[in-house]
Amino acid sequence: MQLFLNLFGPFLQWFYHCFDRIVINGYLSFMTRENNVVYFFREVCGHPVLSKEVFSQRTKDYKNWVENYAAKNQIPIQWAEPGVRKKDWLAPKLASFRKSGKSGVYFILRSMEQETTFAIRNPKFATSDPNYRILRKQRSRFTHFYFYIYDHVAGAMVLRVATFLPFKVTAYLNGHEFIERELILKDIAYKKEDNRFKSTADPQTLQKVADNLSGSKILNRINHWTLAVGPKFSRKEQSACNGLNRFWSVSQVEYCYNFIFKRNWPIRSIFRRSCELGAYLLSADRIVQLFGQRLTKRFCGKLQTVVERIDHGQHVLRTYCRHSFFKAYEKAATFLRLELVSNNIKDFKLKKTLLICRILNPISKNFVNGGFISRPNILMSMVNLIWWLDWPKPCNAVKQRFRVSNWKTLA
Repeated sequence: MQLFLNLFGPFLQWFYHCFDRIVINGYLSFMTRENNVVYFFREVCGHPVLSKEVFSQRTKDYKNWVENYAAKNQIPIQWAEPGVRKKDWLAPKLASFRKSGKSGVYFILRSMEQETTFAIRNPKFATSDPNYRILRKQRSRFTHFYFYIYDHVAGAMVLRVATFLPFKVTAYLNGHEFIERELILKDIAYKKEDNRFKSTADPQTLQKVADNLSGSKILNRINHWTLAVGPKFSRKEQSACNGLNRFWSVSQVEYCYNFIFKRNWPIRSIFRRSCELGAYLLSADRIVQLFGQRLTKRFCGKLQTVVERIDHGQHVLRTYCRHSFFKAYEKAATFLRLELVSNNIKDFKLKKTLLICRILNPISKNFVNGGFISRPNILMSMVNLIWWLDWPKPCNAVKQRFRVSNWKTLA
């Protein structure tokens, strides 16, 4: 990191690093096993025979509750339109809700998606118990509710709730939203556009707020809104089933370094040259070294470096390793982002079953201390800044040979 600042310090306006997108799955651990589901409906709810009607009644009750909740609080609820990006479509509604100073659910979307649920089958052969039924897990397509929430601590967040047992919940959060809410509470001026900060009156305080993001804050807000808009259980059901508490596990986490340059000229040259050398020099052995992996015959998953072009015309440098990848891209002329994404934290030798507060801190340390920013290998495509800036100028053969030999030395 210090090498990058020494090289490009004169061209930088300021920079910060923080968590970006965080996806967390919540499971009713008691309801994930077939025998517990049978016990719940037979012994607790008093249904001697399990049937589709018994399961569907729970779904209907929850759907009716959501519709009544939306009508009572005057919240729009409708089906998601295909081919429309939900974030852009709901951006005006979120902006108006921010200005009002309120916190709560501002929109509900319905969506048909696949998720794990239970199927009931009659036994093939006769049994001594006439009420015996076979219960098995299967993936089915059914309705999910997306609750778009603006929270006074977490900012804008999304909660996806399945309408069939075992009522899986998925929370989508963003570290920039946490930072924005803290800056508002501290009365610090800032400018934010989309998913990035353009400027702030106190960069050091912004970085401290980003570093103070803890798993306990995230867990507190997720539990609060899951209790508010999730499926309901009576006290009798909760006491008989060990509380029916949810177990949370990290599904995806992104950590990013954001560099705001003074003008567009150096960032465009840096990014183009880094894409050229990165795509050529980041071979398989270097990729596994950067991600802390070992390349063996049993290695599974992606292992490649590509330069992709996303929808709005910008290029992205991506380096894949197993379920994680690194990406670098420029945004809005003077903004450079380097981001490490993990879709399976087991790649970093962490267990999903740990508490969230024990997961986020080791991941952030891996990203900061062992990620791409602090490795000289990834900076090999950025070391010769003076040579890159002089690239369009005419030069003699001696200087050209010196450049090429120096690149080989760095490689």
